Amino acid sequence: MDRWRAVKFMVISTITFTLMNTVAKQLNDFNPYEIIFFRSLGSFLLCMFILIRNRIPILGNQKSLLIARGITGMIAMMMFFMALQKLPFGSAVALRYLSPIFAALLAVFILQEKMYWQQYIFFALALSGVFLIKGFDIRVEGTGFIYILISAFFSGIVYIIIRKIGSGDHPIVIVNYFMFVTTLVGGVLTIFYWQPPQGIEWLLFISLGIFGFMGQLYMTKAFQLEKANIIAPLKYLEVINALIIGFFWFGEGYTFLSFLGIFVLIAGVFLNVIFKPKAA
Repeated sequence: MDRWRAVKFMVISTITFTLMNTVAKQLNDFNPYEIIFFRSLGSFLLCMFILIRNRIPILGNQKSLLIARGITGMIAMMMFFMALQKLPFGSAVALRYLSPIFAALLAVFILQEKMYWQQYIFFALALSGVFLIKGFDIRVEGTGFIYILISAFFSGIVYIIIRKIGSGDHPIVIVNYFMFVTTLVGGVLTIFYWQPPQGIEWLLFISLGIFGFMGQLYMTKAFQLEKANIIAPLKYLEVINALIIGFFWFGEGYTFLSFLGIFVLIAGVFLNVIFKPKAA
């Protein structure tokens, strides 16, 4: 069943993206442009290897949409890594995943996808969980907050573009456009802020590309199989992953409201996934 395959792909995507974000946070002493460059370069090389090996046309079919996906994804990634250096790990990830709300609402106007009143309740439930978890974190400062909101908005647009592309292009081609644009922009900007990695830092930088590639691939597959307003809210699972990593790895403390928020968030996501309108 396509819906549950899409759910499985999205769960895998959230786990690998969490690992990527954890590594990026660990590299906080480096300029975000350098992190973006290495994260994109690794994924770009993996994409090109797979495309060439499997003789998949590199340029794809829907070039304008593919370029748009690359540019919007690049902006979203850049803003997120810049915010990650200014905000606590859990806060940054939680606030970024306002993006499924942007995606679901934009899907109504751009993709003409129907929203049922029950889904608005589920989204409100999930969103309230996000704010319970980190919405009142006094460590969230102004510049980082602006960066993360911009990232969330453009991430929402990315989901819509991927859904618009649909199955008309191979998922690796879609990811490759994103990685090419980001590698190009990140590479140019890195020239002015280059700091050579040392020892294990090289391994961390390489892992950025591997985790990022897996996350993008499975996210793209998920959006190709199911409607954006069903799949997008599953990105909230990354918030839970980030809270766990933030607590055990980065030593970030959480309140009772944070744990209550986790329960509320999971409830909102799960209800939206299993929801089947009578008209469907």
